[in-house]
Amino acid sequence: MPDVFFAVLALAVLVALAVLIARLAANAAAVRALSQELARALEEKHRAMLGDLHGGLAQQSDRLTSRLSEELNQTRETLHRLQLSLAASLGDTTDKLNARIDQRLEQIAGKVNERLDEGFRKTNETFVSVMQRLATIDEAQKKIETLTGSVVSLQELLGDKQSRGAFGEVQLEALVRNVMPPAAYEMQYTLPNGARVDCVLKLPEPTGLVCVDSKFPLENYHRMLAQGANDMERAAAQRQFRADMRKHVDDIGRKYILPDVTSDGAVMFVPAEAVFAEIHAYHAEVVDYANSKRVWIVSPTTLMAVLNTARAVLKDVETRKQIDVIREALKRLAVEFGRFDERLKDLARHIRQAADDVDRIQVTGGKISQQFQRIEAAEVEPPEAASLRVVELRDDGKGSK
Repeated sequence: MPDVFFAVLALAVLVALAVLIARLAANAAAVRALSQELARALEEKHRAMLGDLHGGLAQQSDRLTSRLSEELNQTRETLHRLQLSLAASLGDTTDKLNARIDQRLEQIAGKVNERLDEGFRKTNETFVSVMQRLATIDEAQKKIETLTGSVVSLQELLGDKQSRGAFGEVQLEALVRNVMPPAAYEMQYTLPNGARVDCVLKLPEPTGLVCVDSKFPLENYHRMLAQGANDMERAAAQRQFRADMRKHVDDIGRKYILPDVTSDGAVMFVPAEAVFAEIHAYHAEVVDYANSKRVWIVSPTTLMAVLNTARAVLKDVETRKQIDVIREALKRLAVEFGRFDERLKDLARHIRQAADDVDRIQVTGGKISQQFQRIEAAEVEPPEAASLRVVELRDDGKGSK
């Protein structure tokens, strides 16, 4: 019995296994069919998706192509308009630039013409000036020729001793008369020793009388500078010129320097600047000798400085003489200034008082104006207040006095 049971159980198990295998086979077939169906569906869907994707890409490509074409056309139109605008603007700018260049060229041409006209005018002026100067040079040349003749005459004049002395006296008198006051000099003055000096300067003490001699030895000077002289003759003339100068200095010191009569020095006037320069440049020992003898050698230029100094001394002395008068005048002026200051202070005080009175009068006038305004407005005050107001006005009037 148990064997039958196990056999039946085994058979049942086998049947169940067979059924299960059959079902599994059916399920496997169904699964294979389902997978094939699913593969076909997926393939179709994939193909459909690829078709859709291709169509979408084609549409997108068409849209992009169309959009790019439109944008390209717009860009071309914009470039064309910009080209036209640039061409128009360039044309306007070119026209303006041409107009400005033309205007500038006209200005430059005007300035060039002005400069040319000015240059021509200056050239003409220069030419006229040159012609005038040439005429002046011709006149100067004529004057030089005349002056050459005058110099020759002057040399002839200076060659004569008497003529040379007269020439020196005339030049000395002209210089002294132009600088000194008439009371400060005298020509051809006779000294107590009987000597007659060409000019005497009357200076204040302790200087006193200063004698000026206008004669000078010139013969050996001409020999020294003669063109035909040789070296030995020039040297001899130079030695003799020094000796003549020394002798002339001694004569001036002996005749014109007198104790208690004249100054302790005298002046030797050399009316020729060339001679004066020759003495100081090449004969310094003569100048030192003259200084030791208290004789001052001067030329027309240096004499002017001496005369100006003497005039300044005279002016200073006269000023000192008038110092007391000036001091008294200053004292009187100080007194008058003190009176002026006091009267100015009184005037300022009166002005301040008048200003205060004016202020008080303005206050009183204001109060009177207020009363008139109240009367016009029919604002009549009681008699007591009116009497008090009159009293106040009277008090103000007294205060203003």
